[in-house]
Amino acid sequence: MPTTTISMNLSNIKMVVTDMDGTLLNSAHEVSPEFFQLYKELKKKGILFVAASGRQYDSIAHKLQPIREEIIIIAENGGFAMDKNTEIVFTPLMEEGKSSILQIVDKINGAHPVLCGKHHAYVDGSNPKFIKTLQEYYSEFIITDALNEIPENIIKIAVYHYEGSETNIYPAVEHLQTEFKVKVSGENWVDISHPNAHKGFALDKLQKHYGIGPHETLVFGDYNNDLEMLALSDYSFAMENAHENVLRAAKYRTLSNDQLGVEKVLEQLLKAIN
Repeated sequence: MPTTTISMNLSNIKMVVTDMDGTLLNSAHEVSPEFFQLYKELKKKGILFVAASGRQYDSIAHKLQPIREEIIIIAENGGFAMDKNTEIVFTPLMEEGKSSILQIVDKINGAHPVLCGKHHAYVDGSNPKFIKTLQEYYSEFIITDALNEIPENIIKIAVYHYEGSETNIYPAVEHLQTEFKVKVSGENWVDISHPNAHKGFALDKLQKHYGIGPHETLVFGDYNNDLEMLALSDYSFAMENAHENVLRAAKYRTLSNDQLGVEKVLEQLLKAIN
């Protein structure tokens, strides 16, 4: 299995793309001070930085507050993306699909649906424990008892289960893949969205806009919602803690998110371009 110790030519990299949870963020959901120092050097070299996550835009921006005005943010698994202050992607869920998805999710014991708009998420407030859990991933949300009557376009429906998403949510919604993008996006999350609302769709737009190819793109990921964007890079890295699908798909492997796996590769990158 490839590792960060394998010799590779990173000297042509022009764009770095990284997932957040399980990748750039440690297990305490924090960005390391080392990353911010490395980012400064990347910026000096003219390398674009992209944060790509299933989180909402404001949550990603909060985690990267010192540099939020300088970077590109792909939020909601690619359903919404901003290049500094310019919107580059907005792919809402089809309106007629929301009710049918919610009907299915409502039948899943222990499932908690979240409807995600551009800048606000919407959630039923009947479970205080889940509201507390939600605050880590969604800094801006509105509690409502009418999820079927949300007044704005919804990008995705994120579904959380405390006992695991792959066994407790995914089997009940897998059949929806004929109409929607259905992704196990984390240990406890499944996301349902428009077929084009994925990180690969957003990254492809960015690569074409900036004229950057796969051989000039460095990508990090850890879960199934990263697979499409990993496929767009000749230098795709799976975290040591990644899902087995990501470990198989990525061309290289780095240390875990708690061992500064992203930062170790960025150090190699900076040495390669000096």
